[in-house]
This record gives sequence, C-alpha cells and structure tokens, in this order.
Amino acid sequence: MEWLIIPAILAVIVIITIISNIHVVPQAKAFVIERLGGYHTTWGTGVHFKIPFVDRIAKKINKMEQVADFPPQPVITKDNVRMQIDTVVFYQITDAKLYTYGHATPMTAIENLTSTTLRNIIGEMELDSTLTSRDIINSKMRAILDEATDPWGIKVSRVELKNIIPPREIQDAMEKQMKAERERREAILRAEGEKNSAILVAEGQKQSKILGAEAEKQSQILKAEAEKQSQVLRAEGEAEAILKIQQATADGIRMINEAKPGEGMIAIKSLETFEKVADGKATKIIIPSEIQNIAGLVASIKGVAEDSEKA
Repeated sequence: MEWLIIPAILAVIVIITIISNIHVVPQAKAFVIERLGGYHTTWGTGVHFKIPFVDRIAKKINKMEQVADFPPQPVITKDNVRMQIDTVVFYQITDAKLYTYGHATPMTAIENLTSTTLRNIIGEMELDSTLTSRDIINSKMRAILDEATDPWGIKVSRVELKNIIPPREIQDAMEKQMKAERERREAILRAEGEKNSAILVAEGQKQSKILGAEAEKQSQILKAEAEKQSQVLRAEGEAEAILKIQQATADGIRMINEAKPGEGMIAIKSLETFEKVADGKATKIIIPSEIQNIAGLVASIKGVAEDSEKA
C-alpha cells in the first residue's frame, strides 16, 4: 500500500500546480509575461495558462485612465516673480510592454518632466499672463508630455494647473487692485444709474407737459364744441319761437278774416291802437286820415248823445 501513496501525492501536487498556473485577467487589465527571463507576451482579458517554472508574470498593468497629482513646484516668471504651481496629469497606459521595459520609474520621470516643462513655459511669461493663460499653459504641457511619454507606452490626455500660488505681497497687491477695480466699477454703475434716473425723470416731465398740453387742448376743443352746440340750440329755440309767434299772428289774422268784422269794430281797434301809441314819449304823432274820420264820427256820436240828455 505504501507504493500507492507516492503516486497519489504526486498527482495532488500536479493538480495544485496546474490550478495555480491558471490565471484570469479582468477587464481593463494586462499581464506582461516573461519566459525564461525574456519578454514573451501580454495577456489581455480572459483565461490564460502559465507554464510552471518557465513563464513568469513580470508586471500587472492597469489600462484605465489614471490621475497623478504632483506637489507644488517653484517657478519664476519672466518678470522675476517667484511662485508655486502644482499640476494634475491625466494619463493612460496604452502599451503594457513599453510601459514595463521603456523606463524603470515612469511616474517619477513624468513628475520631473512636468516640473521642467512647467518652469520652461512659465519662464517665458509674465505674472499677469500666467494668471490669465491657464488654457495655453495646459495645452503646451500636454503636447510636450504626450510626445515625451510615447516611448514609455503612456498617453497623456490632459494636464491641468491645479493651483497658482504667488507670493504674499503679490496677493495683497492683487487684492488691492481688485478692490480698486470693483470700487471703480461700482462708481461707474452708480453714475450710470443716476444718469438713467435723471433721463427718466426728464422724460417723465416732458411726457407730463405734453399730456397736459394735450389735455388743455382737448378741454378747449370740448368747450368750443359745447359753446357751439349751445349757440345752435339757442338759435334753434329763437327760430322756433319766431315761427310760433308768426304762426299765432297768422292764426289771429285768419280768425279775424273768418269772423268778418264790421267797420265799427275795426274803428274801435284802431282807436285802442292809437291810445297805446299816444301813451309813448313821442311828441309828434301822425294820424292817418281813416282814424281822423273815425275820431270825427266818435265826436259826432258824443254830441248827439249829449243833446239827447239835455232834451
């Protein structure tokens, strides 16, 4: 029975060895495989088998995009202002073999390359340009770093200036300048507001005067229209009154004509009319002949009446 134990042990060792050399590469990972000390292949996503004691996993590579945040670096601008700038580099490993064998310490190399590139770019710019040209600096650094890291199997996608820290005295001067600029803008805005307010007040007064003149004109027009209507109504009333008087006179004459008055009645009416005329202030009265005859007739009648009474 002892001779069966050794083969069983060997079989278990073989099974364990085989299982231990089966590797599953996850998504966005890559394994660099060396065979007998030299580069053999790069495993991608999936199941792979490594020959025991012959193949070796040299490096496991993460192929997702990564971020490297480097500490602040001292730089000097063209106008001799010393300040601190820290950068953030976004990169991705595109070639596992080049990344493994291209440089011994690729991340240290990228950090040093970022520092030197940043000093070169900032050294050609003045302080004001440095503070207002982040996009230009980022673009230049990305282009330089991407070209320099191609032999290492690294793709630099973005470079960002995280912080720009000028000296304290420069910060104080900038704050004072910003405060003065804000005060200037405030004064300009206040002056513009007062100007606009004065313009609006003047426009309002102008519109008020125009509206007042229009109202006065309309009032005069309405008064004239009312006076005109009053005169028209008055004239119509007077005309209507004259018409009624003439109509009454005509009616009276018609009635007299229809009644056929005698000469005696006409004489009496004539005398009444003469009496009214005599009541006036006139000193000279012309009496028609017809009335004189009537007066003589009246005197004759009066004389006959008196003789009758004496008899």
